[in-house]
This record gives sequence, C-alpha cells and structure tokens, in this order.
Amino acid sequence: FALENDRKLMNPQDLLLLLTLAFATSIDALAVGLSLSFLKVDILQPAIIIGLTTLAISFVGVCIGQRLGHLFEKKIEIAGGLILIIIGIKILCEHLL
Repeated sequence: FALENDRKLMNPQDLLLLLTLAFATSIDALAVGLSLSFLKVDILQPAIIIGLTTLAISFVGVCIGQRLGHLFEKKIEIAGGLILIIIGIKILCEHLL
C-alpha cells in the first residue's frame, strides 16, 4: 500500500514537477554559461564535451536503473540525495573559504 502512495507522489508526468525541474536545470545552465563567459572560453569545445559526457553517463544510468532499480529503490534515492547535498556543501565551502 505504501508503494502505491509513493508512486502517485512522484509522477514524472506531473506538470508542476516538470516545471520545477526545468527551472532548476535552467538556473544550473545559467550559472555554467556565466562562468564560461567570465573565463572568456570558446563555448563550442566545452559544449561538445559536456553534451557527450552527459549522454554517456545518462545512458549508463538508465541501463543500470532498468536492471537494478527495483532492488534498491529507496536506498538509491537517499544515496543520490546525499551525494547532491555533499557536492553542494563542497562547492559552497570552496567558494566561501
């Protein structure tokens, strides 16, 4: 019964969820774009490298998720969240110190 409620809360086709994720992604892209412009870097090479890296890692993640996702469902979500929090804290500390 609890799994049915969890799935209803995390509907990937929910408009509000998609808009929130799109907004967060846009802020991230804005930060990267501004950083590259301040560094006066030619945008083509980083864009190709970032795009190909994202494609490869996303493809591997989807393949692994299809095979193992049902085994570690909640634990993987928690681990992913913790990793993102740790990365955020690391970046914050680097910029403040």
